[in-house]
Amino acid sequence: MGLLSRLFTRKAEPPAIRRFDGAAGGRRASGMGSFGKINPEVAAAGASLRSRAAYLANNNPWLSQGVANWTGALVGAGIQPTSRHPDKATRRALNAYFEAWATEADAEGRADFWGIQAQIAQSMVTAGEGLALLIDTDEGPRLRALPPELLDESRTAELPEGRAIFAGVEVDANGRRDAFWIIPERPASVFANYAPAQRIDAANVLHVFRPIAPGQLRGVSWLAPVVLPASDFDQLCDALLVGAKTAAMFCAFVTNQNAVGGEDPFEGEDVPSLEPGTLQRLGGGWDIKFASPQQAQQIDSFLKLNLRQLAAGLGLPDHLLSGDLTGANYSSLRAGLLPFRQRVEQIQYQILVPQLLAPTWRAVIRHGILTDQIDAPDFEQNPGHYLRADWLPPKPLQVDPLKDINATVAEIEAGLTSRRKAIAERGWVPDDLEDEIAAERTPNASED
Repeated sequence: MGLLSRLFTRKAEPPAIRRFDGAAGGRRASGMGSFGKINPEVAAAGASLRSRAAYLANNNPWLSQGVANWTGALVGAGIQPTSRHPDKATRRALNAYFEAWATEADAEGRADFWGIQAQIAQSMVTAGEGLALLIDTDEGPRLRALPPELLDESRTAELPEGRAIFAGVEVDANGRRDAFWIIPERPASVFANYAPAQRIDAANVLHVFRPIAPGQLRGVSWLAPVVLPASDFDQLCDALLVGAKTAAMFCAFVTNQNAVGGEDPFEGEDVPSLEPGTLQRLGGGWDIKFASPQQAQQIDSFLKLNLRQLAAGLGLPDHLLSGDLTGANYSSLRAGLLPFRQRVEQIQYQILVPQLLAPTWRAVIRHGILTDQIDAPDFEQNPGHYLRADWLPPKPLQVDPLKDINATVAEIEAGLTSRRKAIAERGWVPDDLEDEIAAERTPNASED
């Protein structure tokens, strides 16, 4: 090869490798799991996750508190509706009608609408989904909360025209819910029995869950990320407790160092023991050794780390799981609660309102209009005026209420918010509060 050929001939460079480390192979990734399509994964694991989560929520004190605090944060004493009708008198009539219905909402007669909210929220956290039926009765619509396992997970089938049933949920070609296949329940039965699932129209079923992927049809327990860590943590605590109990026992081992024998220092007692303050003389050839079991070192910090892991997996601030406020102050508590409250508000308005609360309002108000219990002459022309409502969760308790009130007053005076909006954010119906204040400020006739 000539000089010019060598100058103009370049050595081929190795092909560039472009890849994500998380998708690489090798020893580091050999033990990593992988996740498939959301619906098959949920269908395969849903029942086991639900069962284990229920066990932990009822037996693990930390997770029991975590579930209770999540339920309280989501619904509190109950999320209240207020009509969005432009006429004040009609708003008051609609609100009063729904409130009267809410006290009799439970088909089983054990709770009101606010109690059903708590049942659905707790079921959504523990089982991953809440399930309720809208039942037509002579007194109007009623709600009946059901265990999510009654939604038949075994029923999956392809249907004509692109429709399908997956894990008990029937959808059309666009993924819209058409019906749910629900197994009849016999509450008094203590034995397992089989009854074929019944097809119930989607308009009569409230299926509430937080999706973790688009197109998801069934819910996943919120405890899923902590099921194994919580079980391990339980075992760790049990092992530490047993170790502490063993260390508290006064154990000793008496041995005879003489092959032939010697005088028995315990005078023939089968199970010799030592009492407090005893000085025991051992005969020649006898020796005594005391058990001194070793305790794990720095276990306190390790336990706190595990509790933080469980709290992170549940999406809770540490103290809402452990109850430990050591070293906390106003700033740290507020900093920890703000992102949590943002997450709570997201779930309230993106899940509970569209999946549970708004459909219930529409069903109740429509029934009242169709039965002439609500005067709605323009319903056909303006149905949205009657069927839409704002939902007001209870205002979260404040670490320092005075600072919060002063901040709200400053926002109103600066024109950054309105008085009605500030009232609504506290969970009160503005019209009702204004009427109550006006009534209190009106002097009685006897005082004139």
